[in-house]
Amino acid sequence: MLQKCFKTLAVFTVILSIVGCANRGTPTGGEKDVDPPKIVKSVPENFSTNFKASEIRIYFDEYIKVKNMQKQLIISPPMEYQPDITPLGSASKYIKIKIKDTLQPNTTYAFNFGQSIVDNNEENPYPYYKYVFSTGTYIDSLSVKGLILDAENKEPDTFVSVMLYEMDSTYTDSVVYKRKPKYVTNTLDSLTTFSLENLKEGEYMMVALNDKNGNFTFEPKVDKIGFHRGIVKVPNDTIYTLKLFSEELDFRAIKPKQIAGEKIAFGYEGNAKNMKIDLLEETPSDYETRITKDAKADTLYYWYKPKMEMDSARFVVRNDKYTDTLIHKYRELERDSLEVKPLKSGTISFNEDFAIEGTTPFVNIDEQKIKITDKDTLEVAYKTEFDTLKNIYTFKFDKTESNNYNIEMLPEALTGFFGHVNDTLNFNVKTKNYTDYSNMRVTLQNAKFPVIVQLTTEKGEVKYEQFATENRVFDFRFIEPVNYYLRVIFDTNGNQKWDTGSYLQKRQPERISYYPELIKDARANWDPIIEFPLLD
Repeated sequence: MLQKCFKTLAVFTVILSIVGCANRGTPTGGEKDVDPPKIVKSVPENFSTNFKASEIRIYFDEYIKVKNMQKQLIISPPMEYQPDITPLGSASKYIKIKIKDTLQPNTTYAFNFGQSIVDNNEENPYPYYKYVFSTGTYIDSLSVKGLILDAENKEPDTFVSVMLYEMDSTYTDSVVYKRKPKYVTNTLDSLTTFSLENLKEGEYMMVALNDKNGNFTFEPKVDKIGFHRGIVKVPNDTIYTLKLFSEELDFRAIKPKQIAGEKIAFGYEGNAKNMKIDLLEETPSDYETRITKDAKADTLYYWYKPKMEMDSARFVVRNDKYTDTLIHKYRELERDSLEVKPLKSGTISFNEDFAIEGTTPFVNIDEQKIKITDKDTLEVAYKTEFDTLKNIYTFKFDKTESNNYNIEMLPEALTGFFGHVNDTLNFNVKTKNYTDYSNMRVTLQNAKFPVIVQLTTEKGEVKYEQFATENRVFDFRFIEPVNYYLRVIFDTNGNQKWDTGSYLQKRQPERISYYPELIKDARANWDPIIEFPLLD
């Protein structure tokens, strides 16, 4: 019995030892896999010549997935019919490419997968894998490199396509709207540089697109474009810089729509600066109209009275060389009433003016019924300005620090287009102390005038700007104490605004130079001085 107990104890001790060892050595999964998958072989082999296959297989040493292929995979030259690539999203040890297009003779093709190939477990990418083959006897090996910038913004877009069009006997400037390029590459999601590779010797036109629809053709409504003005000769060692910009669309009027009683919306594309709207039908002797612009949308509102006693009417829209006749069908809708609201309430800066807008066009203001007083109830002198198109009244008056201003409008101070008047209105604004703001002095070196100097937010919104035709100091006073980007627009035509480019006119956008650093010194009661040396 005792011997049996010793045997049991011995067995139990061994079990404890094994459990103890097991506990000390319990697997934790090991080190995290950080290695990308490896290619075992390709069929046909990568960099094959005299290529005639219709299917390609690329084998890996582990299970892989293909992710975000629609953006990551770039095929150059682009194919008319996209190949079938499997598997997508599911794990496999190989990628199969089924070619559906007729391959061009004596042409080098490149499938650049970007970072779309990842292992199945940790999704480590196989970076920028490229499968290349030639339908001819050799692989084209020339290349062109360059840099992508944004003409207006500090940072360029991601996934920018850079394309080369062969300048042969069929080439015209309109090719970018109609045909896919000879060669293409993409900056993907992190790079601002590009490299077009496996090129054939020749002369090309170079274009960059943020190709929203992924069809390798320029659609001005949605795409930005950048272009090199001259011929790109391959081979060469030039580093090309392409600046992306959105073109100003050609003017086009959109079918009018009744949106309220005696109020018709005329939408448009392009620049409506000289847009005019005229009714072609016979009108009563007391017929009146007003035109106002929507603050946000590309729309003009055509206001009229009295109501037209007809089902439809013809309107002619003109803008510079543009003329079109549009048919409008009238609807019975309720008129808008007159509502008045301030553009800004609460705190107002010393550089701002108090302003109001109305829901129907203003036709009269009686300044005898409007009074502005400060916190001591002292009356403050003011002047008004009226923007007919925006339907905004601006009240200009001198402001002092740490003050409150009450703007009182008695009944019938304002009259709207349909005869409506206001009830008693009271608006209040206040000012801060001078020390709550910053002042910034900017001096430019090597500037070519005229210029526009702007302070923008980190998101690119313009907060302050000054225009100059000759060298001077730019003092920005009483600005909000936040971070700013400083930029200079070289206003070539002196129209005091930035002008974009035109591809067909081969006109580059006006140049913008950014101060290299974010300005963080615009603190309250602090006056930074910025010297901005500009490059030629």
